[in-house]
Amino acid sequence: MSLFPLEVGNLDGLFVLILLIMFGPAALLGIIGIILMTKNKKKAGKIFMILAGVYLLISLGVCGSMIVGL
Repeated sequence: MSLFPLEVGNLDGLFVLILLIMFGPAALLGIIGIILMTKNKKKAGKIFMILAGVYLLISLGVCGSMIVGL
C-alpha cells in the first residue's frame, strides 16, 4: 500500500473546500460588518466591510490562480 496513490478519484470535496476558503471568511467578515453597522457602530462596521473586500480580492487572486492552474 503506497502512501501517495497515483490515481485520483472524485475531487468534489477538495473543490468545495477551496471555495469555502475563498468565500467563507469574506462572507463572515461582511456579515459581521453589516451587523455592526445596524447596531450604530458605523466605524467598526466599515472596517469589517473593507476587510471583507480586501480578503475577497486577495483570495480570488490566489485561489483563482490555483484553480485555473497558472
